[in-house]
Amino acid sequence: MRFEYIEPVTIQEAVSSLMKYDEKAKVIAGGTDLVVQMRQKAVRPEYVVDITHIPGLDYVRFDEKQGLRIGALSTIRSLEKSEELRQRCPVISLAAGSLGSVAVRNQGTLGGNLCNAAPSAEMAPSLIGLSARAKIVGPEGERIVPLEDFFTGPGLTVLKKGELLVEIQVPVPSLGVRGVYLKHSIRGSIDLAIVGVAVIGDFEPKTKACKDVRIVLGAVAPTPMRARGAEEILRGKKIKDPLVEESAEKASAESRPITDVRASEWYRREMVKVLTRQGLRKVVG
Repeated sequence: MRFEYIEPVTIQEAVSSLMKYDEKAKVIAGGTDLVVQMRQKAVRPEYVVDITHIPGLDYVRFDEKQGLRIGALSTIRSLEKSEELRQRCPVISLAAGSLGSVAVRNQGTLGGNLCNAAPSAEMAPSLIGLSARAKIVGPEGERIVPLEDFFTGPGLTVLKKGELLVEIQVPVPSLGVRGVYLKHSIRGSIDLAIVGVAVIGDFEPKTKACKDVRIVLGAVAPTPMRARGAEEILRGKKIKDPLVEESAEKASAESRPITDVRASEWYRREMVKVLTRQGLRKVVG
């Protein structure tokens, strides 16, 4: 396959190239998704825009007022090992550690994982549960989009012509917030998720009353999705096993899985129930 390789050194150069070549161009960072797709001839770009030489897009920063900021070129391995994340938002590190092999995590980037927009992408559910936002730069300047609204379908995002994801922003979590990401796959982290569930909750430590909760499902709908009905069952209530069971059943009912070579629709629904139940029990403590 022949293509022209473009190596911008600024965000604006990358934006200009994407504007110029539009659908003929693909962005590459770690390449763990794009290279495979090109080898399988699933995509045939005429131009490959390599953004890894743009400085200043690989970072994890925390500010008490602004919250967490993660650059799009941060590798998945760096998120897994980040002490900042382990202290402030450990569920992000947990999700990162569930993605592929160490070799893949060393190469793959957060921006690539999100922009590939696979329904099974491991990084999306936890970030959505934390109310993350995507900072996008394009020919018309910057815009901020809730990560929950970033995905529009399998392999599809809200990115417009010439736009580039540059940063993920996470608001400052309250002190009582705890989270967990659970993934089910055939061979552990090395495989794509058959089902992924993130549970992010704020519970009273003594009474177990639920002040707020987010249940986000992966690999069971065209995009990562919140199980809002399952959340509402818990919100404002004292959490006991019957309520956990009811919420898990509701999350399963809300999911919209398909049958494919990795699992049936029925099996995925059952695993949503199992993982939601486990996640809630872990977070409630």
